[in-house]
Amino acid sequence: MQAALVFMAAQSIILSASSLSPLFFSNSPALPSSSFHGVSLKIDRHSHFHSLSLSAAAPKPLSVVAATKKAVAVLTGTSAVEGVATLTQEDEGPTTVNVRITGLAPGPHGFHLHEYGDTTNGCISTGAHFNPNSLTHGAPEDEIRHAGDLGNIIANADGVAEATIVDKQIPLSGPNSVVGRALVVHELVDDLGKGGHELSLTTGNAGGRLACGVVGLTPV
Repeated sequence: MQAALVFMAAQSIILSASSLSPLFFSNSPALPSSSFHGVSLKIDRHSHFHSLSLSAAAPKPLSVVAATKKAVAVLTGTSAVEGVATLTQEDEGPTTVNVRITGLAPGPHGFHLHEYGDTTNGCISTGAHFNPNSLTHGAPEDEIRHAGDLGNIIANADGVAEATIVDKQIPLSGPNSVVGRALVVHELVDDLGKGGHELSLTTGNAGGRLACGVVGLTPV
């Protein structure tokens, strides 16, 4: 009788132990603990098998937007006139044009941004002044003007014209971007639409086109 009781007790202990996960045995090795922050252990309770998965929050990629845009135009023509214009725009502010042109006759010369960056037929194929608002020609400070009306640059006695022009109507991005259009320096003075000539309200009667260059973006 006593032997039967001992056998039944032993069988009960064995059955109880077999229902426990091996993780709960005292002689089972302890799970290693992670020393990394931001890492979590997950147990999939819906699977037939217990599984461990590691997950970590991935850092969000950083997006960098350049606040400064820069472009350049190299002006050349059939004459000895040549030069370089650099255009810079900060954020959505006005565009600054730094220009240096050599080989000019001393005095003022019309300086405009034309509609097309097409020089297949020299400066003639650059089209008319850039004029997205369909207005008449004027001075840079006038309310009624072409966007491409940049006034005059003045050559010194050596035929060198250096100027800095700041204008809000010639952006380097957006629907009215001037990138891909052309800067043109003219033979005569621009009368700014006030000369009373039949061409005053279209070209400023600035005469022929001495040199031109297509505006292209450059690294900042």
